Formats: sequence, C-alpha cells, structure tokens
Amino acid sequence: MEQFNQNDSSRYRVEPVLVNPAANKAAQGLMKYLCSIYGQYMLTGQQIGVLSAPELDLIYEATGKYPALAGFDFMNYSPSRVERGAECQDTDLAIEWWKQGGIATFCWHWNAPKDLVDLPPDRSWGRGFYTAATTFDIAQAISDPNSEEYRLIVRDIDAIAVQLARLGDAGVPVLWRPLHEASGGWFWWGAKGPEPCIALWRLLYDRLTRHHGLNHLIWVWNGQHADWYPGDEYVDILGEDIYPPVHDYSSQKERFLTAEAYTKRNKIIALTENGVVPDPDLMAADGTPWAWNCTWYGEFVFTEANGSRVYSNQYTELEQLRKSYYHPRTITLDELPDWKEWIED
Repeated sequence: MEQFNQNDSSRYRVEPVLVNPAANKAAQGLMKYLCSIYGQYMLTGQQIGVLSAPELDLIYEATGKYPALAGFDFMNYSPSRVERGAECQDTDLAIEWWKQGGIATFCWHWNAPKDLVDLPPDRSWGRGFYTAATTFDIAQAISDPNSEEYRLIVRDIDAIAVQLARLGDAGVPVLWRPLHEASGGWFWWGAKGPEPCIALWRLLYDRLTRHHGLNHLIWVWNGQHADWYPGDEYVDILGEDIYPPVHDYSSQKERFLTAEAYTKRNKIIALTENGVVPDPDLMAADGTPWAWNCTWYGEFVFTEANGSRVYSNQYTELEQLRKSYYHPRTITLDELPDWKEWIED
C-alpha cells in the first residue's frame, strides 16, 4: 500500500481510541477505519450549501464519482434563527447520506443566543454567528453559570443535542466540528480570546457526552492556534481550514506541521475546510497526508450559466478535480467499505 511518506510513517500511526470512554461502536468503527487509512489515503469531501444543496450531484456530474465525505451544518437549528423562521434539513440529509455509505461531518455556525445587532445587510440576524453581528459577550456568559446568557448557551446546546440524538438513533457516527476557526476572532465564540472559548468547548463536550449521553461523536477541533487548544482529553482529530489562492494546488505543508505541533500525541489531521483541492501528488512529495478534505460550497464548486448551475473552474480546475477523485491515494464514496465490517454488533 503506497504511503504518502514512507520514510516517516510512524507519525501517522494513531491509536483508534476516542476521548469519550463511552463512545459507541459506530464511532469506534469509523475511528478505526480513519486510523487504518491515515497516512495512506485522503478521503474526498464536499460541504453542501445551506439554502440549497446541489454540490454533491454537481461533483458527480463533473467527475462520475461522489465524495466519500459530506459536510453539513447545524446553523439553521440555532434557536435564535429558528425563532425568526429558519428551517433546516441537514440532519435528514446526513442520515440519507450515511444510508448511501457516506461519512458525515457537521459544523455549527452557531447564531448567538441573544443580542443580535440586526442591521442588514452585513450585521443582520442571519449573520449572527459573526462577531460583528452580535454584542453577545462569551467571556461574561461563560463566567457566570447563574446568568441568563449562560442559560441560553445551554439551551442552544440542548437544541443541537436533539439533532445529534436523531443522528445517533439512526446509527450515524458524526465527525463533530463545533466552535471552528475560533482563533480568528470573526466568530463570537472566539471574540474574547482563548480562555472563554476553551471553557465553552469543555462545557459543550460535558453537556453532550455526560448529560445527553451522545456517544456517537468524534470530536474534531478546528481552533487553528495552539493557545486555543482545549486539551488532548477533549479532542480526537485536529483540523485546519485553508483557503489558498485560486489554482494553488500545493500541499499546505506548513499548516499541516502547525497542526501537528498542537499536541505531542499522534492525532489524525484533516483539511476540514478548503477552497482549492490540494494535489495528492504534491501531498505525497511533501509528506502531508490530510486525512480528508472538505471543499466549501457555492462558488467553490459551481457558477450560474444560462439559468443552470455548472461546475466552476474558478478555484479548482475540472481536470485537477478529476485527478483528485481518481487518484490512487484518494477515496471516493464508491471506494468506502461496507460499514458492517467495521462497526461490530
């Protein structure tokens, strides 16, 4: 089996032990599979859109293959969006995706629980996950468990727990990536520095695992700076979100090495968001075996032409995309295993 870097493969030997000691067999099985391919293969991945989700079918039309992994978002399940009329089908779509044999990853563009600025267009309630669109103070909220703000944080977590429980009941293991890109500060959960964000991560972990008993989650941390790392006991997989210039197919080795340095333990490292799909040959040459990529949606995939959506070459040219989807070091939906072989009864 061809390695991304045969000279230093020990870096990619990750034990399939999840941070949640009560992790169920679905999560354990998926983690075993991920560990078995890490350093050898990259899972192809694609995020779907929020209001419409043409990306997966457009990828198939362009390549003749579906990605192995699909990305979903709990954004419109956020209570402050639901109360304003937002609707979401991502839980149902993810269940159907798993039934087709695919892997599901979820992020959560968490609309602030309250204090939305609501000044369209840039600070509207629909952008309430951005720091600029809310005055919600995470540092104040997380420091006072008796406050209304803290209670609303818990309310929101419990609302997402309902959706996660639906996935668990359907047998779907979830690559769960909350509080992403925190160190950038552009999202409210990262607006007050690392300490309150780390406390929020740990609260989220405790509430979902210990209170709600959601044992089908694989915890993917995507804070993107060592100071924001909540600790090895709270993180299964490390992720980096990278948006290089158009047609830059480089391996992004420096960011991979940055992620490796967040911990002294061997952990899987994934390209949890990308604009351009990296070239598997360059990844191999650089010893940069991202466990998966997850191309962002919309303009990163398609453009409107004559009233229809067609694949766009703006970020990843079509031939480069096809190269990635047919490369011997990548895995597409049709190449995933029968999960019954990995998830024991």
